[in-house]
Amino acid sequence: MLLAAVVGLPIGAAARSATPQPRRIGVWLTNSPSTLYYDGARIDRAVDDLARSGFTTLYPNVWSRGTTFHRSRHAPMEPALAKANPNLDPICRLTSSARRRGMEVIPWFEYGLMEPASAAIVRERPEWVLQRRDGSTGVEMHGTTMVWLNPAHPGVRQRFLGLITEIVQRCDVDGIQLDDHFAWPVELGYDPYTRQLYRAEKGVEPPANHTDRFWMKWRRQQLTSLLRELRQQLNELDASSGRGRLGQPPERVISLSPGPFRFAYNRWLQDWELWSVGELVDDLIVQNYAYSVRGFAKDLDQPALVKAKEWGMPVEIGILAGFGGRTPNMTTLREKVKLATARGHGVIYFYWEGLWGVHAGPEGGASRKAAFRKLHEEVNRSGR
Repeated sequence: MLLAAVVGLPIGAAARSATPQPRRIGVWLTNSPSTLYYDGARIDRAVDDLARSGFTTLYPNVWSRGTTFHRSRHAPMEPALAKANPNLDPICRLTSSARRRGMEVIPWFEYGLMEPASAAIVRERPEWVLQRRDGSTGVEMHGTTMVWLNPAHPGVRQRFLGLITEIVQRCDVDGIQLDDHFAWPVELGYDPYTRQLYRAEKGVEPPANHTDRFWMKWRRQQLTSLLRELRQQLNELDASSGRGRLGQPPERVISLSPGPFRFAYNRWLQDWELWSVGELVDDLIVQNYAYSVRGFAKDLDQPALVKAKEWGMPVEIGILAGFGGRTPNMTTLREKVKLATARGHGVIYFYWEGLWGVHAGPEGGASRKAAFRKLHEEVNRSGR
């Protein structure tokens, strides 16, 4: 990869850059906090509203807090869905509704390799859990204690790939999305399984310093290996279903939504620059949740993001539409969207209820819905 960076774009990236790439206008959808996933008629209305407002791509959350939004061989169903309507299958309902309106659906595996510390799989398979040097495992996130499953462990890999391929096959979706939780937290990796694997390969114990660059590289390679295996399995599913074509880009995309590159690598061992160049990722959504327009504009200049656009792959910017007490007004959102699209990026909003739903803010849902529709019409005209 380093040689390719010196002499120019890799062959795959060069071919990709010669092909016009779609500029997506998308939105993340989730059950938290929202009742969308529990009512089929509401799902249909939401998809219709989004289609009329110029959205092209939906990223519905399918894996969160150790549970799925369908019956799975690998994990329990989300409790509220199991109680409200266990036969609904909201991801397939969203997919079929969106497909009728010409929209893409790329399910979002929000929690990646992360599980609640209280999850049954953590109790049943403690050898799958990554540890710090002191033997601790917990990471405080989202108001609870989480742990990370080991991406180098064969059992973890099989389960992770199973969770993804079952939703791809059942709902015939257009791809899958991973985010900043598809990661290996840099302080973790001192569990017995990882130590044994490292000793077998390197002949020594892992360095005591968890930021040792060679130790970081080795763990990053385990994460990359899992992503490569996912790429292979999706390509095989494409071929078996007739969706894949020899010599053409993959039909089902792998979308990745990381944070800024330096933070993503130093904190989570996510080398998304390498993954993009290596064609393990087809659609890159870089989160930019800076509240001010000035801060947002500054974050558009990060070098890895500029280079990713040069590689010819679709690059979208994740923009905060509204969540909790943070709902930017439409003037601010318009400025951010214009800044992103002027550079050729698509935009993906976090999240659906922040557009014109429960987090619409003082402007109100009706006003924001009309404003988003007008904004996206302008974006689509300017992109022609």
